[in-house]
Amino acid sequence: MCWDVVDVYPLKDRELAATFDEGVNGTIKVCKSFCTDFFKPLLDDSVITKAKIKQGAIVWGNGLDLAPDTLYKEIKLNPDKYYKIT
Repeated sequence: MCWDVVDVYPLKDRELAATFDEGVNGTIKVCKSFCTDFFKPLLDDSVITKAKIKQGAIVWGNGLDLAPDTLYKEIKLNPDKYYKIT
């Protein structure tokens, strides 16, 4: 699918750089306000930096993942190629 993540790496300040299989790339900011309930482990900044890719999605070892279709849409539509998850 056109929204599969093919590369992800940490930047600074709770941000990840992501590239999608279509060549679209951008920055994802994971705000602390997003990190509740199931996503509470992401309050730890060091966890954010351990993001990996599994089956086209950004995942962490504890089972958390971010929906690649939403990331793709938000980054592609934003002129700054930036998506802030709040």
